[in-house]
Amino acid sequence: MAEKNQFTPCIWCILQTLKVNRKCQKWREAWSLGFFVFYCSMIHIFRSRDLKLEAYIDYYYRDYPALVKSSGQTCIIDQGFMHHPAFFSAEPPSIFQWLSSCLKGGRVQPYPYLPGICDRSKLVILSVALYILGDESAVSNEASPYLYKITSGFTLRDLETLPFGVALPIRDAIYYCREQPASDWPEAVCVLIGRQDLSKQACEGNLLKSKSVMLSSDSPPGAESEEDEDGMNNMNDEVMSLIWSKDLRVQEVRRLLQSARPVRVNVVQMPEASDHDFIEEKENRLLQLCQRTMALPVGRGMFTLFSYHPIPAEQLPIPKLNLTGRAPPRNSTVDLNSGNIDVPPNMACWASFHNGVAAGLKIAPASRIDSSWIIYNKPKNAEQANEYAGFLMALGLSGHLTKLATLNIHDYLTKGHEMTSIGLLLGVSAAKLGTMDMAITRLLSIHIPALLPPTSTELDVPHNVQVAAVIGIGLVYQGTAHRHTAEVLLAEIGRPPGPEMEYCTDRESYSLASGLALGMVCLGHGSNLIGMSDLNVPEQLYQYMVGGMHREKHKSPSYQIKEGDTINVDVTCPGATLAFAMIYLKTNNRSIADWLQAPDTMYLLDFVKPEFLLLRTLARCLILWDDIMPSTEWVDSNVPQIIRENSIPLHATELPSSEDLSLETLMQAHVYIIAGACLSLGFRFAGSENKAAFNCLDKYATDFLKSLSAPTASIIGHYNLETCLSVLLLSLAMVVAGSGNLKVLQLCRFMHKKTGGEMNYGFHLAHHMALGLLFLGGGRYSLSTSNSSIAALLCALYPHFPVHSTDNRYHLQALRHLYVLAADPRLLIPVDVDSNTPCYALIEVTFKGTQWYAETTEEMMAPTLLPELHLLKQIRVKGPRYWELLIDLSNETNHLKSILSKGGVLYVKLRAGQLSYKEDPMGWRSFSAQTITHGNEARSFKPEDISAFTSDPALLLFAEYFCKPTVNMGQKQEMLDFFSSILYECVTQEKPEMLPTYIAIDQAVRRLERGEMSETFELGQIKLVLEFFNSRCHQGRMSRNPNRGLFMNSEFLPVMKCTIDKALDQWLQAGGDVCLRSYLSRQLKDESQQNMLACFLVYHSVPLPGQLAAGGLEGITNFSEMLLKFKQWNVLVRALLRLAPVLLKNPQSMVL
Repeated sequence: MAEKNQFTPCIWCILQTLKVNRKCQKWREAWSLGFFVFYCSMIHIFRSRDLKLEAYIDYYYRDYPALVKSSGQTCIIDQGFMHHPAFFSAEPPSIFQWLSSCLKGGRVQPYPYLPGICDRSKLVILSVALYILGDESAVSNEASPYLYKITSGFTLRDLETLPFGVALPIRDAIYYCREQPASDWPEAVCVLIGRQDLSKQACEGNLLKSKSVMLSSDSPPGAESEEDEDGMNNMNDEVMSLIWSKDLRVQEVRRLLQSARPVRVNVVQMPEASDHDFIEEKENRLLQLCQRTMALPVGRGMFTLFSYHPIPAEQLPIPKLNLTGRAPPRNSTVDLNSGNIDVPPNMACWASFHNGVAAGLKIAPASRIDSSWIIYNKPKNAEQANEYAGFLMALGLSGHLTKLATLNIHDYLTKGHEMTSIGLLLGVSAAKLGTMDMAITRLLSIHIPALLPPTSTELDVPHNVQVAAVIGIGLVYQGTAHRHTAEVLLAEIGRPPGPEMEYCTDRESYSLASGLALGMVCLGHGSNLIGMSDLNVPEQLYQYMVGGMHREKHKSPSYQIKEGDTINVDVTCPGATLAFAMIYLKTNNRSIADWLQAPDTMYLLDFVKPEFLLLRTLARCLILWDDIMPSTEWVDSNVPQIIRENSIPLHATELPSSEDLSLETLMQAHVYIIAGACLSLGFRFAGSENKAAFNCLDKYATDFLKSLSAPTASIIGHYNLETCLSVLLLSLAMVVAGSGNLKVLQLCRFMHKKTGGEMNYGFHLAHHMALGLLFLGGGRYSLSTSNSSIAALLCALYPHFPVHSTDNRYHLQALRHLYVLAADPRLLIPVDVDSNTPCYALIEVTFKGTQWYAETTEEMMAPTLLPELHLLKQIRVKGPRYWELLIDLSNETNHLKSILSKGGVLYVKLRAGQLSYKEDPMGWRSFSAQTITHGNEARSFKPEDISAFTSDPALLLFAEYFCKPTVNMGQKQEMLDFFSSILYECVTQEKPEMLPTYIAIDQAVRRLERGEMSETFELGQIKLVLEFFNSRCHQGRMSRNPNRGLFMNSEFLPVMKCTIDKALDQWLQAGGDVCLRSYLSRQLKDESQQNMLACFLVYHSVPLPGQLAAGGLEGITNFSEMLLKFKQWNVLVRALLRLAPVLLKNPQSMVL
């Protein structure tokens, strides 16, 4: 018997802990849970009586008064043989009492915990204690530590099983965290706080990846129209219709850039012209139009950039490059292959290459393609080899060419196809940007004689392939300042012709490529070129720019070109100038910038070609990056004084005579310097949509446009004016890249229509590149101003344009596509998480303070292009229509970069009762706006309006069955009004989880009024609710944030509290005081009053009779002494006022 009694307290304590742990579950769970609690309670009552634990008997009495009064002692246990475990306490562990003491701010002891048994109680204790005893950061923007701890054990389903009083602090924290969460919280936290938009963002991060495929395949197979064959049919029209919703500019751009249909050849046959002459005239006109058609693919590649996810089982469709025409009125076909006129050989080679690049650039970087798919797209006929070469380059620019096996790369190169080699070398180099990859370095070195050993076998490498390989070396070693590479490239800028017959043609493009590659290798290093001081890089570049003697001589000079020992600056100046610009980019090095200053005397001006002045001005401004200002005054300040004083306005009507000064030299120098300064302005504010920069550039573009028809055009030269105008147009497009600016579009359309005179292939190329930049990626991309991006743009927008479609003398045409390396995804697309469709949303963008402006905030309507991320401090989705969302960029921008790179999808959630901006632009149709004129919004609320707030079927059914009035309501009208009011509050304030709490509190109070409460569980939960809202932590948070609002209705709880007080006070005055005295004297006899007595004891936290006896209350005669004695038990004053008449033996009530 003694051995059995040793374990009795242990078994009893475990049962007690299990019971308390299960009490943390909601009282209306499954029947098995209620039976378990009932069974444990009965066992504990009997065991407590057997063990003579009066404190435990009283504890169970307060919980289940009906059970305690019907139980008795079952057996007699000898207390002498009892061995109590170390965790046994004289006071029963009560989680509700512990939470109550915590809310009152009293001193609490650690709650008892048995591992593996009461884990649920531990979770509740830790969660509530962290919130109550923690600091303000628990529910501010730094709420994630608190929520992390909760989500480690809680889910929404677990929270629903907690009693409403226990769950209230946690729900309160969740409710206010829901208002302003951070965008990078993990998925579990977002699910817990009920933000489906954030949880889906964390889970998926990319909606439109699959949606764009769906949109592109809406039409059934075989139903493609002519428009679907132009290479622009996979654009996301749904998003573009939101960005440009008020006009048809997208359709106009698509019309301007299509090259798959015959052009219209409008030629009027004169009476004196024969039919043969008329046919020749139409073909000559078609040849002019074909110069424009061949320039279109580059712009189309910009427009469709990364807009398509190919199907791995199908080949990539490449639109046809149609160089035929249709002549009205009979719509007869006009062809260049008739033999009537001379057509340049291989005229469409590079146009086909650009067409292939444009098709390949449609493939998004996130597409799932592999080496086998790339090989699968290889054409079977040789006519499409040029397009496939461009396709390979495009895959490299998007990063997909890294998936191509090395064996396949060598197989392509050994074919000896020039275009394929160019596209492949540039593609693999772009894919390995800045990596110094040795395998790619060896691949490129084979095509560059200067990088081969002196004893190596001479290879017959085409000149254009060498140029591509040199640029490839610059890409692979970008920003590394690799000494050997820089030394070789520096020498290659000034490589003289020879030996013998080699290196005699198109030397300018090779020298330019060497200068660009050198600039890439040493990009932005400036004077910090470690280990290169003996190379004298700046001095050597200066010599290449202004002229001098060669330092090294070839043993075998050229047989064709006799330059002697002097440097040919016409060849070396462009590469050296741009190398200066890239090496000293943004360094603000004035000593180097002064070397690039335009000559200030007429004598020196005669030694510099006007187009070189453009490059010098551009390079100087890029070095003095911080000095660039978006104003006409700054642009004019770059013009030397001698030019400003002696030149005339561009659109002057009279031409003055000048005897001493050459007016032609001055005017040409003037326009090229202005063009160079404006181009630097475009680089400085690329993708910024800066209004001052745009207005400044627009002013000069207008001046150049007017000057084309002014008398000064004969002095400056139409070719020079067209070149400068093209540069201005590109600069304008850079500033507003991706925005679809209507003014620039109109200018591009005007230039598109010009096909005669000086308009050659190169000018058309520049104009349609500007159009492509304007709608870069269908409005999803803009341009970056990082060093790497500026280097890429210098290669792509080099301001010397080819004269004809096969012209690569001064600049390799393939480099025009390097703009992809500067494209930056910046379109933020709000997507409604419920409907899964793009929508409008108001966002607030906060800019960091800089030396030019203080920290500022601007409102934008998304979808919108964001500014460069390094300029931003934070982005906030603003209300009142959508839930607010904060994206903090002050520390890092990786999260937003990830969103933008995956399609820019930002999930947003519409608030209850609100309509989207598309459905209700002014906000007058929402339910909230309609009820604002009513004095009582809840009364104007109709059950059928619930669907405007929520689609939850439980809430819809609740409104259907409990909120609709019927005939002869009578006393039920009060209940219906109550249900309608709480339903209105819960759905409008986005807290439907509080509806059961409101109903439970109301029903419990009504049962208490009727005296039908047999258990005190619900009353205890109401007590916890009241104590939470009166707690110091909650009141402190409310005072620190007055706009925070209340989680529960401010009128509901006071009414419930007054009703409870009134019911208990009436019971106390109607004989309950006698029952209370007998309880305190441990002589309780009247069983009919025990339920109400238990309610009184629980609600007012009356101490146990044993505690009162041990507390020294004997002899107390006044209320002040009693108040002092009861301080140790944290009993509220309102409870003492009701106990005082009983304890002080005072017949007069002290209830206020």
